[in-house]
Amino acid sequence: MPARYPLSLRIPLGITAVGAACLAYSAGIEARSFRLRRVTVPVLPRGMRPLRVLQVSDIHMVGGQRKKQRWLQSLAGLRPDFVVNTGDNLSDPEAVPEVLDALGPLMEFPGAYVFGSNDYYGPRLRNPARYLMEKASGRHGLNGNPPVVGAVHNPWEGMRDAFDAAGWVGLSNTRGRIKLDGGEEIALTGLDDPHIKRDRYDEVAGGPEHDADLPLAVVHAPYLRVLDAFAADRYPLILAGHTHGGQLRVPFYGALVTNCDLDTDRARGLSHHEADGHRSYLHVSAGCGANRYTPFRFACPPEATLLTLIERP
Repeated sequence: MPARYPLSLRIPLGITAVGAACLAYSAGIEARSFRLRRVTVPVLPRGMRPLRVLQVSDIHMVGGQRKKQRWLQSLAGLRPDFVVNTGDNLSDPEAVPEVLDALGPLMEFPGAYVFGSNDYYGPRLRNPARYLMEKASGRHGLNGNPPVVGAVHNPWEGMRDAFDAAGWVGLSNTRGRIKLDGGEEIALTGLDDPHIKRDRYDEVAGGPEHDADLPLAVVHAPYLRVLDAFAADRYPLILAGHTHGGQLRVPFYGALVTNCDLDTDRARGLSHHEADGHRSYLHVSAGCGANRYTPFRFACPPEATLLTLIERP
């Protein structure tokens, strides 16, 4: 006869079994269920043709992730007008060749990039509950926390050199331009990662370049100080990543954390940000990866986003 357990044991055993099943699903199935999100943003000047922008973010590549590599390569079939990579490509110091192989077909298109903390430093094992504690205390990354000691330094320079050789524009605390096949010029302003206090807005302040067809702002982590600065300077659209969309979302509720000071209602997707009486569109990518030590996603599939930019009203 099968063993019978008292109710006092059956309840915690049942909870444990459900928890184990959710972890198995989130790591083994959902974390590998790659999606394409499509978003329309009305930011172009009147009379300008629609532009398609592919945003990839938070790849967190680990050696051997062949399905992720093939999926990223397949995105070239979308034929975007240009590509924006919002950082955190790595979660393995040895994975630079695999990142470049995965992004190779996309590097045939015009593009721009910023880096995130995981491009510079290798991942560390940490208690996931710390994200909730950091949210409660308002201390995220190096913003209020002690400096990281003993971090593994990633070979990010080779990735930067390959992106630059392909013609992608690096935007670490600088400005750059992309000229599209149709002749349009995109003026981009970017920042290095605010999560580790590498952002230097004073080096790019002054607002958009008005002789371009469209200005865009790009940053990895959407900290409020950065969003405020971009919105106050009247950038029509800000692209960011970093949040993983919350990574572990509660169905019918949403994200619990963003790993920065952005509110959880804007952890992924298109929203607005207002500062000094000016409003910008903000798109936060939920990204297509996760830290190698927390390879779980729940109610938050890995994604890239195809943004179709159209005329503003």
